[in-house]
Amino acid sequence: MQLNRRTVLAGMGSTLLAAGPGRLLATTRLSMDGMDVLSVSDGNLMLPGSFFFDGLPADEVTAILKRYDIPTDMLEPPCNVTVLRQDDRTVLFDAGAGHAFMPTAGTLLDSLSALDITPDEVTNVVLTHGHPDHLWGVLDDFDDLVFQNADYMIGQAEWDFWSDPATVTSVGEARASFAVGAARRLEAIADRCSFFSPDQEILPGVMAHGTFGHTPGHMSFELRAGSDAVMVVGDAIGNHHVAFERPGWGSGSDQDRDMGAATRTRLLDQLAQDQMMMIGFHLPGGGIGRVERTADAYRFVPEDA
Repeated sequence: MQLNRRTVLAGMGSTLLAAGPGRLLATTRLSMDGMDVLSVSDGNLMLPGSFFFDGLPADEVTAILKRYDIPTDMLEPPCNVTVLRQDDRTVLFDAGAGHAFMPTAGTLLDSLSALDITPDEVTNVVLTHGHPDHLWGVLDDFDDLVFQNADYMIGQAEWDFWSDPATVTSVGEARASFAVGAARRLEAIADRCSFFSPDQEILPGVMAHGTFGHTPGHMSFELRAGSDAVMVVGDAIGNHHVAFERPGWGSGSDQDRDMGAATRTRLLDQLAQDQMMMIGFHLPGGGIGRVERTADAYRFVPEDA
């Protein structure tokens, strides 16, 4: 079956799941020939606009954000964790923020519970990179592993970077706490963690792609069943506005701005050319959609649009 908008919409549902008084968790699902792929909420972040846009043309940034009805001073990007269910495997792509990073994030366990998925059912946790909103959820508030039966997987370069004691000083003052937190959590999963390189099939139907720049070893993952595929891009494409309209601009969220911009431009071009579906960790509507070319750049088209 060729994956297209019609077949995806037929197999995809967006639901609001109760998760306590006054709280709803959005879940989006698609199916690909034996693969059940879900995007579940881990809440959202609260970050100053300066974190992303310092050093960029302020008037142009303001004009772009205005078109999306987004303020310039404070952004609230969603956090979408991808879940793959296939045969006897339940795979998480990233572990969410957990309890220790930000009060608006860390709802992953509630989202999974609403889907009747318990932490003990998770067989694999595949990490795109080592930032807090992707890694810190591996530990609970007692510093025990949340996913006790899971095997963990991360790119070798990403592991090496965050495990290096020198990173806490080389990464810069603003990210020093990221390095301390990452090293502690990687040490906690070390005895059940395996490593991979780009262009390696890490699980059946799951291919790793090097998308460096946001972090030194950031990875994206192509989930493929026959001719159908979706790319889990992590933070290689970090928002649905400036990143699409001006992909060549460096982002303050990327550790290497130039490399991040080059990776983002290449990835957007590939996704638009191949019309491959994508799931973005910080994109709206569960992050599931497609990339379309515009006259001079790209735009994100959510599948529920």
